[in-house]
Amino acid sequence: MRILITGAGGQVGRELVGVFADHDVVAFDHHLLDVSDRDAVLGAITTVRPDVVVNSAAWTAVDACEGDPEKAWAINSLAVRHLADGARRVGARVCQLSTDYVFDGTKPEPYVEWDEPAPASMYGRSKLGGERELGPDDTIVRTSWVCGFHGANMVKTILRLAGEHDTLSFVDDQIGHPTFADDLAAQIRRLVVDRRPGLFHVTNQGAVSWFEFAQAVLSAAGLDPARVHPVATADLQPPRPAPRPANSVLDNAALRLSGMTLAADFHEPLARLVANLQAD
Repeated sequence: MRILITGAGGQVGRELVGVFADHDVVAFDHHLLDVSDRDAVLGAITTVRPDVVVNSAAWTAVDACEGDPEKAWAINSLAVRHLADGARRVGARVCQLSTDYVFDGTKPEPYVEWDEPAPASMYGRSKLGGERELGPDDTIVRTSWVCGFHGANMVKTILRLAGEHDTLSFVDDQIGHPTFADDLAAQIRRLVVDRRPGLFHVTNQGAVSWFEFAQAVLSAAGLDPARVHPVATADLQPPRPAPRPANSVLDNAALRLSGMTLAADFHEPLARLVANLQAD
């Protein structure tokens, strides 16, 4: 297949380029293709004429989205309309990367694909807007708490803070599934190659709070996890502009019910990532 990948310079995008290496890949980072520019998007797609457009381009700065909704709508919602328009013109499908932030986090159990979205933040609303631009033949992959070797992410932040401070504080009242970019990209590849349409939750397994995740990162790095202290979201100083869902746990129900193998427990890719970061 010919695969057009947007957002190819990001932590997930770079992994996507790698996992599709045995296909004909045309990759665009945000410098090469501004997905909010309709003419540029239509020009790229009608020139490349891909079989599938995999869109990992997004504005993921959650707090910044809260302060600039116009930019959030343009990049996370309207851009998907442009990509879907271009794909239809050449008979291609779209695989769109979305987020746990489409839910408000008030459900006491993990969220399945058929739960009704109710985003509490501008980022979540704009990503849900992008989902709604797609058709029945397209694929939506919701994920959460993404970390990887490339780009900025929480594992790198935790390790940096551990090198600068004796103790660290992380919230213990927000829970989710950490997801590692290489595992996520591999699952996206399966869905694309199998031509599976619809909505899928794709994460690594193992629900933890950010406090517990920070402890796991320190343990993986051979450091003392007792250096991490819990704090409530309400006590964060300064408060975050955008609300975070207290429950971000995405049940990979559609994958599981389809008989597909789920990604490993997060401790496995975490150990792999920390070892790679320490060796780098």
